[in-house]
Amino acid sequence: MATVELRFSALPEHVRTARLVAAAVARRAGVDEAVLDEVRLAVGEACTRAVGLHQSVGITAPVKVSLIEEEKQFSIEVGDEAPHSVPGERANGAAGDDAEVDAEEDEMGLAVISGLVDDVEVSAGEHGGLIRMTWPTTPPAAVLT
Repeated sequence: MATVELRFSALPEHVRTARLVAAAVARRAGVDEAVLDEVRLAVGEACTRAVGLHQSVGITAPVKVSLIEEEKQFSIEVGDEAPHSVPGERANGAAGDDAEVDAEEDEMGLAVISGLVDDVEVSAGEHGGLIRMTWPTTPPAAVLT
């Protein structure tokens, strides 16, 4: 199992780099070329979401991205350290309208990711959240001699 880990400051300009690295590692891991655009878009969306969450609550900790190559699958985990409220509860100190707009943007981002990735898991709690996206891989073709 090979793993590449990225950590970057929660700034929008670093999201592009995360997308490019994710696509390169996915290609090397054996993810189908036809799916690489979806990998880029999904990672971009997940990283943009994490950056937004960090910025909205003033967290200076880096966004974490793990690119995990396993047998027959490739996974990407994007983690944030922003506290997530339980659905239906309002985050502490959040104004009503602002909290609703943030929640709608968050739901839209997750919907985009779910539309791009068949196998996605989202977990969140008071100490942060994690989005795990998984794609199947194909072994390199055998060389005929």
